[in-house]
Amino acid sequence: MPPPRRPVSPVPAAALLGLASLGVAAVWVMLSMRLDRQCSWMAAVAAVDAALVVRLLRMRPGAVRAMCGVLATLLAILAANWVIVATWLGRHMGLLPWESLLKLGPELGTLLVRLFNSPADLLWMAAALAAAALASR
Repeated sequence: MPPPRRPVSPVPAAALLGLASLGVAAVWVMLSMRLDRQCSWMAAVAAVDAALVVRLLRMRPGAVRAMCGVLATLLAILAANWVIVATWLGRHMGLLPWESLLKLGPELGTLLVRLFNSPADLLWMAAALAAAALASR
């Protein structure tokens, strides 16, 4: 029988989890721009991705792993919403997405994120955070 594998150390694990979250956020933004909708159901995909990544990183089951899954899902949700707003605003101002992303201030960005998300979108995001907590533990 092969010896059990050790879990990945915390710093590379956090980096890989963040990278996976930003990857899901990038797919979410591309899909949102293509369909011209918020696509908040992608928050559930981010939750599944976070749960899968924490398991692949061989983190010990428990509250810490569940919290890592929730934080990774939250990172994907926040990053996707911010970039969607910046891309939408940049499109109307004739800017490239990364130019608009650098020029978008926190006050206007927060206001537009609140205006872009309907109650159904917020429900998808809250359900995704709960699902991430359950699936990651």
